[in-house]
Amino acid sequence: MKLEHKDEEGIADAAMKRYRNGEIWDFELEMPVADGASGVVLGLDGGTTSTVCICMPIAPFSHPQIESLPVLARAVAGCSNHNSVGETAARETLEQVMADALSKCGSKRSSVRAVCLAVSGVNHPSDQQRILSWLRDIFPSHVRLYVQNDAVAALASGTMGKLHGCVLIAGTGTIAYGFTEDGKEARAAGAGPVLGDWGSGYGIAAQALTAVVKAYDGRGPSTMLTSNILQALHLSSPEEIIGWTYADPSWARIAALVPVVVSCAEAGDEVANKILLLSVQELASSVKAVVERLGLCGEDGKDTFPLVMVGGVLEANRRWNIGKEVVSCISKHFPGVHPIRPKVEPAVGAAWLAWNSFMKEYHREICRS
Repeated sequence: MKLEHKDEEGIADAAMKRYRNGEIWDFELEMPVADGASGVVLGLDGGTTSTVCICMPIAPFSHPQIESLPVLARAVAGCSNHNSVGETAARETLEQVMADALSKCGSKRSSVRAVCLAVSGVNHPSDQQRILSWLRDIFPSHVRLYVQNDAVAALASGTMGKLHGCVLIAGTGTIAYGFTEDGKEARAAGAGPVLGDWGSGYGIAAQALTAVVKAYDGRGPSTMLTSNILQALHLSSPEEIIGWTYADPSWARIAALVPVVVSCAEAGDEVANKILLLSVQELASSVKAVVERLGLCGEDGKDTFPLVMVGGVLEANRRWNIGKEVVSCISKHFPGVHPIRPKVEPAVGAAWLAWNSFMKEYHREICRS
């Protein structure tokens, strides 16, 4: 069996000519017909803040060598969470970032063998099917397509594409997601700020803004968050915070205030310290819920399992180390937890998932032929 046939080229090109979103794919018209090379895979990590697409080659590496797969191209775009920007804008962002990655590495859609699209906001099978349907409009029929929540790509980035263990993401938003060896999965949190993702960057910063307003009108204790946040936002009065907040209530814009909260906590502010302690408890409880539902810790609660930790809130670059405190809290319940801070970004994890899935299908077809 060959990975690509010449007659597939004509069919693929014809299909792609029937589908065109503006000028996004016009670069393909100037590219030569593929010469039968083995092709590429695309991995996408679509979040509330940004979207990253990685292009990697299909190559005959075994699993232990998957980390040796080179990144052929990397493209970045804005938010692709349909809950934040709407379905049309999300689709345009995803399509543009895929086109940019392929253009950068001199490939076109007929060269793609598999796509793993891992996007925040994919919370239900109906979300997956909707995205798969428009992906099928874009790519020729031989391309294998996989749609997941962005947490799955983050997990894969710490386990070299193997779906086992738990991942905790704490950036603008937060979610805990886990898989067992036999494919069972579970999640906790990740429902967005309205439904209480209080361990997230948005949750931390929103509580800090609330604390400033409460202190100003006498409903809460005084806090150095007031002066520090006003300075960071170039405002002169706590009253102006209300207007600033609702002028553009985007999650990422508010979450950007997390470093101010951490600095105040490090300086001894009790209000800021209480906010961070609450975030630790919230994040740890999300992991605990997933681990217990999947039994990752074993019957005695002591089995070893990986915990992949991703996101700016968990980065270990401050004295008040939220990630370290979360691990300490989780370890009290599950002594076998093995924290992993990935050396690659989640988009690479998505590309590894695409590569692994493609190679499994390829070997099955080889065995059948």
